[in-house]
Amino acid sequence: MTAPRRNLRERLDRATAHLETPIAVVDLAAFDANAAALASRSRGKPIRVASKSVRVRALLERVLARPGWRGVMAYTLPEAIWLVRAGVSDDVLVAYPSADRSALAELGKDDELAAAITLMIDSPAHLDLIDQVAPASRRAELRVCIELDASWRPATQIHVGVRRSPVHSAVQAGALARRITSRPGFRLAGMMSYEAHIAGVGDAPTGRAIRGGMIKVMQRLALPELIERRQAAVSAVREHADLDFVNGGGTGSMAETAADPSVTEIAAGSGLYGPTLFDQYTNWQPTPAALFALSVVRRPAPRIATVLGGGWIASGPPEPSRQPTPYLPEGLKFRGDEWAGEVQTPLLGAAASGLRLGDRVWFRHAKAGELCEHVNEVQLVDGESATPTPTYRGEGHAFLG
Repeated sequence: MTAPRRNLRERLDRATAHLETPIAVVDLAAFDANAAALASRSRGKPIRVASKSVRVRALLERVLARPGWRGVMAYTLPEAIWLVRAGVSDDVLVAYPSADRSALAELGKDDELAAAITLMIDSPAHLDLIDQVAPASRRAELRVCIELDASWRPATQIHVGVRRSPVHSAVQAGALARRITSRPGFRLAGMMSYEAHIAGVGDAPTGRAIRGGMIKVMQRLALPELIERRQAAVSAVREHADLDFVNGGGTGSMAETAADPSVTEIAAGSGLYGPTLFDQYTNWQPTPAALFALSVVRRPAPRIATVLGGGWIASGPPEPSRQPTPYLPEGLKFRGDEWAGEVQTPLLGAAASGLRLGDRVWFRHAKAGELCEHVNEVQLVDGESATPTPTYRGEGHAFLG
């Protein structure tokens, strides 16, 4: 095992020796280093922290207290309301359209919430739904943001990227802006586009060099098209409204998105924790900050150590990249016919031979905030001390659970 990995394992074991597994930790030194590195890559543009990639209120507050970070990108409206009322931020953008009638009604009745929260819009139907729940004549003016589809469409019937907003062209963006500004009770405050095919796709997938080369070519061609189209869309929208912000990007495209002059702020969150999906990027790799530990409970063979639990699978395509990764001690791997299991996970490799019952194996999750859906608290590790801190789940909130 390399010295840095050995030292990290020893430090985490000492910091959490008094705790029973499973344990989730966030190493504050790595977290802060990642936050500083992301800020340095944003070219002076503020970073809006993506809360779904963190899901710990204390850590949202920690990063927002740092230079270069401003505002929250929430993933549901109830979460946004909670964060504002808890004093985490008075500037929260909801990243996805909401059809939560109770939350929309609550938002419309509270001037403070309405001033702090911006709703995502990509269709007049969203405005209709809001007006059905809370008619404009009986509610506060609501801030809304247009989402521009960032996917790449190089030819008819070819769609590269995730399927989000139906608003793809500058003409469509301008038409929607005109519809929004012509209706009472709404204020068009921002635009947003998420280039998932660039920010969310690593260009160096493990063991797949040909695919990695294809991804590099795709991203090299897709980025200039998006920058040109986004600039045109922002210009079209600004003919109808003075925008407070234009949001774009993510951890995986921080520097590239920041270079777009039409973008005023970047969204990022996953890079704070450094999950394994970012091991597949060549432009920047965060330091692993979030890990979880499981205990060895069986030794079914001399070179196999079995831990209790382990099936903390990430969302997305059902493929190996969504599995957690055994990280400490170095040199462990899954059995090809079992992988990570709900109640037990056999591990192979030279390091397995030295593990005893009760020893800990530290894993990294494939995606960032999803780790927090498995635990009620994370241990914030500072040196060799650990402080328990509730996750969203630990505070009684499962916003998409």
